[in-house]
Amino acid sequence: MAEFQTIRRTGTVASAAEIDVGLRAHMNKVYGLMSVAMVITGIVAYVFGADLARAFAGEPTQIVPFGLLEALFNSGLRYVVMFAPLVVVFGMSAMINRMSQATAQAVFWVFAGLMGLSLSSIFVVYTGMSIAQVFLITAIAFAGLSLYGYTTKRDLSGMGTFLMMGVIGLIVAMVVNIWLQSPAIMFAVSAIGVLIFAGLTAYDTQRIKSTYVQMAGAGNTEWLGKAAIMGALNLYLDFLNMFIFLLQLFGNRS
Repeated sequence: MAEFQTIRRTGTVASAAEIDVGLRAHMNKVYGLMSVAMVITGIVAYVFGADLARAFAGEPTQIVPFGLLEALFNSGLRYVVMFAPLVVVFGMSAMINRMSQATAQAVFWVFAGLMGLSLSSIFVVYTGMSIAQVFLITAIAFAGLSLYGYTTKRDLSGMGTFLMMGVIGLIVAMVVNIWLQSPAIMFAVSAIGVLIFAGLTAYDTQRIKSTYVQMAGAGNTEWLGKAAIMGALNLYLDFLNMFIFLLQLFGNRS
């Protein structure tokens, strides 16, 4: 960017123009990976969710066999469906340095598919129209927030710790509310969750940009490739969580 005249890493020098070109390519890759993951999640969620809704309505399924749906959502396997994405994302984050770029990307696609399976029940709870409307609202909000994070001159790094503490607080409140079943707590969690992940969208975008600028002259294409995958994962999680919380706030239940 303009504020960086040269970046020196491992004996190489990258000009501002070279950084600008590389940064645009890097961000395009991040958004491209995120978009593919969202498509995978959407397809899996819709295929399983539509047939799950038919099964709940007592209608025959069209694609997924009824026995498979019953096994996945009406047996002990439902806990695997719920927690498998969490296990994969934590495992991927912990082992990213030991993975090749191709392996990390494949794990990302698997994670996106598991998330789609985990989210498929929203097609039973909410109407298809409200899901589409909330998704569109989320996409518009995400685009604006990510653009802000990319273009702002304000340093957002100080928000990181505060936002992560907010995420931990949300998780604790959600776990507690499993037993309390309080609509007021759920409403508060959803509203605060939207704000937290809106902030994380801008924060993560700026962090992805800053990380690339710092490493632009290193010449480590494998590292930058994995950094793009992890950046896409972070933005994917920001988008998805913002979508879920907005859906809980504004979705029309079927």
